[in-house]
Amino acid sequence: MELPRKRSVWEVLAINALRVLGRLLLWLSRHPLLTLTAAAFLASVHYLGRVGTGYLLIGLTGIAAAWWWRWPTTFARFLGRPARGRWRQIVCYQRHWQPAMALSGLAREYGDAEYLPRIRKVRSNKYADAVLVDMLAGQAPADFEKVTDGMAHTFGARRCAVRVERPGRVWLDFFRSADALADTIRALPIPAVPDYAGLGLVLGRSEAGVAWVLRLLGTHVLIAGATGAGKGSVLWSIVRALANSIRQRSVLLWGVDPKGGMELTFGRAMFDRLGYEDPARMLDLLDAAVAFMKERQARLIGVARSHVPTIADPLLVLVVDELAALIAYTDRDTKRRAHAALQLLLSQGRAVGVVVMAAVQDPSKDIVPFRDLFPTRIGLRLVEEVQVDMVLGDGARKRGAECDKIPASMPGTGYVVLEGVREPVRVRAAYVSDVDLAEMCARYAPGMPDPAEQLRIAPPRRRSWLVRIFGRPVVASP
Repeated sequence: MELPRKRSVWEVLAINALRVLGRLLLWLSRHPLLTLTAAAFLASVHYLGRVGTGYLLIGLTGIAAAWWWRWPTTFARFLGRPARGRWRQIVCYQRHWQPAMALSGLAREYGDAEYLPRIRKVRSNKYADAVLVDMLAGQAPADFEKVTDGMAHTFGARRCAVRVERPGRVWLDFFRSADALADTIRALPIPAVPDYAGLGLVLGRSEAGVAWVLRLLGTHVLIAGATGAGKGSVLWSIVRALANSIRQRSVLLWGVDPKGGMELTFGRAMFDRLGYEDPARMLDLLDAAVAFMKERQARLIGVARSHVPTIADPLLVLVVDELAALIAYTDRDTKRRAHAALQLLLSQGRAVGVVVMAAVQDPSKDIVPFRDLFPTRIGLRLVEEVQVDMVLGDGARKRGAECDKIPASMPGTGYVVLEGVREPVRVRAAYVSDVDLAEMCARYAPGMPDPAEQLRIAPPRRRSWLVRIFGRPVVASP
């Protein structure tokens, strides 16, 4: 048997040099921005010299500073956030990625080689880092969910969550020590054109520091929370987001308040119909909503499969403040009528533009037997662990929805399950005060003129950049 020929020293050096060159080219291809920046810098030094390159860098820095000062939103979008994400990827995640994957059991060995899930990119802001990862063949999102606690500690985060982007690729959300939901969120501006089905209605902020939005068309909303959990913050934030459409009458707002009107009467002017005085009037309102739905069904049969809100054919939003007082803590006849009406509305109302928003303290099956008819469920502060899965679905608490641990000092804070996202998302609704409610009712009640016409105030003159920096000049009196 012929033995393999031994390679010479020069052959070994040449092979290793080619390997190093190949790895260098691969690294450069994976980091095109850094490669182009380095190439541009070297070209500038060659053609402009060191002094010219210095002046060029000073000029670019000045342009970036002016961009940040004058247009901070676009600066953050195109330069600030990408740069922050790239920096966090290099100094935080790539440094510790190999030992983190190996020790957590996410690395795989095949033959003599070790394979790791690959970081594609990192998005970063003040509150969280989102790391996009390509999984290895044979891996599933559940493999990452098992080790989220360990990864959070490894990368210095308060919490880690997993989101599926598409098959074979997941987002790892690392929430840092700064909590985006720690401070109360003031009432949000009322949008000129509410977005029902696109991006959605903005209700507050998520734990990642971005807007919390709710798509209202084609859904019903159940808000569950203990006393003082902030259910009113969520309800009034939704009404506030719809205020301009309510004013134009492309949205009809009906309300049922079994607590004697203690909540909904503060915004009475926004409601076309409001029942709170006695059970009979509340039940009549529910029956009227069913009749409204049936009449629209008859008109839309064979014409349209889904309803589009218009002034001629508005969206009907029915708000029930304390659901249990109407379907559980009352006499048998009231419960029977309320059950029948609400089940019809919840099972048939979505396609014809009838939306039910209900709030409840106890979400158990005995109290709300038809809670599964609410596609959108929001869990605020709850009393018991078992209630979390009742509201958000089986296994929600294991995946991080710790509604029972939300402090009473953070009303309006809770968890929601978003479409296509396995992990519950921690959110906080804006706080709508009595003053905000009074102002909204005065300017956006149904039939009121456009608020811009009500004010009739000319827009203020924009101050020059000299005045914004140094203040207005002081002129001595003659």
